[in-house]
Amino acid sequence: MTDQTEIVRESMEYDVVIVGAGPAGLSAAIRLKQIDAELSVVVLEKGSEVGAHILSGAVLDPCGLDRLIPDWRDKGAPVTTEVTDDNFYVLGEAGQVRVPNWPMPPLMSNHGNYIVSMGNVCRWLAEQAEALGVEIFPGMAASQVVWDGDRVKGVVAGEFGREPDGSIGDGYEPGMELHGKYVFIAEGVRGSLAKQIDARLNLSAHGDPQKFGLGMKEIWEVSPDKFHKGRVVHTMGWPLGKNAGGGSFIYHLENNQVLVGFVVHLNYANPYLYPYMEFQRFKHHPMVADLLEGAKRISYGARAITEGGWQSLPQLSFDGGVLLGCSAGMVNVPRIKGNHNAMLSGIEAADAAAAAIKAGREGDRLTDYDGAVRGGAIGADLKRVRNVKPIWSRLGLSASLMLGAVDMWTANLTGWNPLGTWSHGKSDAAATGKARDHKPIDYPRPDGKLSFDRLTNVAFSFTNHEESQPCHLKLRDPSVPIAVNLPEYAEPAQRYCPAGVYEVVEDASGPRFVINFQNCVHCKTCDIKDPSQNIVWTTPQGGDGPNYPNM
Repeated sequence: MTDQTEIVRESMEYDVVIVGAGPAGLSAAIRLKQIDAELSVVVLEKGSEVGAHILSGAVLDPCGLDRLIPDWRDKGAPVTTEVTDDNFYVLGEAGQVRVPNWPMPPLMSNHGNYIVSMGNVCRWLAEQAEALGVEIFPGMAASQVVWDGDRVKGVVAGEFGREPDGSIGDGYEPGMELHGKYVFIAEGVRGSLAKQIDARLNLSAHGDPQKFGLGMKEIWEVSPDKFHKGRVVHTMGWPLGKNAGGGSFIYHLENNQVLVGFVVHLNYANPYLYPYMEFQRFKHHPMVADLLEGAKRISYGARAITEGGWQSLPQLSFDGGVLLGCSAGMVNVPRIKGNHNAMLSGIEAADAAAAAIKAGREGDRLTDYDGAVRGGAIGADLKRVRNVKPIWSRLGLSASLMLGAVDMWTANLTGWNPLGTWSHGKSDAAATGKARDHKPIDYPRPDGKLSFDRLTNVAFSFTNHEESQPCHLKLRDPSVPIAVNLPEYAEPAQRYCPAGVYEVVEDASGPRFVINFQNCVHCKTCDIKDPSQNIVWTTPQGGDGPNYPNM
């Protein structure tokens, strides 16, 4: 196997290199060009096209878009379905109780927000960026950080052609080094470059461990008589009960399309819990089954969601670059929204970088960005809801609804949280309990109408990976899944992965661990939840992975 240090690559120089064409990265690119049209800006996107790897609910708070492109309505942004009614239910197995809107803090209202496909919003943002002169390279996975001492100088992108064992094949392309005066990391949740940078610079040293949820989503085409454009529904309770935190969303988008999603907090203890099957079971609730009767499932996908909020924000800037959006963890958990903060983070980073470059600086820390995030709109959004998630994790759903509401109401009215700041405690991986302390959960078989097996659903994510490349899901120690995780935790990778990537196969020689990396939808759950922290998600070659049309 050829060592990386032996590979000679060409390099290209830019003012700003942005990794990730999501809402954060694209907003940063647009803002940079708005400030100074002469700045050279490049955006690298690992998906086959912009939007191919974007999955979000999504109800969009337009505050970020308003600030970035005030005339977005006139420019034809795909943000047209305004929320018309907002419903919240606590589910039991056979029924539901609607929670009235009036006791909820105003920040929970979706008035003035829009149901969107964030994939399509990002495609539109990319068009705006390119019109300003931003270079966007889809199908270019950024796989390594280029260091100059402890400064992030750039990234390596576009490496292709390694053999399955990692050796260099006949068609090998080494890719290029893209150097920037500043490098913006906007990969999304649990990105591989952000992990490399954190491991070296210890950006998370002074915060709580980041917390995560697994979000799964299907798009359904329902009967016209059951479609209510602009309707928003959120639920908690059944089927998760006390097994895990989480809940669902049902958004009526347009053209009879309804977005049905389910989120499971990844700090659950029972290793037998099967998040994907919880989602499938949820659709058999009478309220949901009635909506989906005679409907057609169009697509499926999954991704991890950052849930640590204010307590888990890392150091955001470092010599040569910054973390944006979900690379840092800016989701407001009770609002189930992060896209607005992602866009705002891109704007703040662009402002800081443009000012630094104008002053003749490069490669230093953009500390103004840290201050703008923590002391501005993003910080205010996260601080006032900071206790909802840890209350839920420690005391359960009912306490979270009551204590969390009091805490949010007070913060909304006074800017002060009466409960102070609760800690998240241990990581989601460390929260996983031993199999001997928990009972297996019996899940009903999918019926093929409302519920589906994983492999059938993965086909609706349009996922593809070139099979001749190295597996991008690395094991620190190949013996751990069978020697440790199977006897201690009943090898939960078989269940927590929403794409059926991991299997324990029994044959004549005993159990063996199989990784079907071709199925991977890049959700990163394995990197987060593996109790032994033995699985490392890395980026496959560019263009591979899901190809979401409008998620």
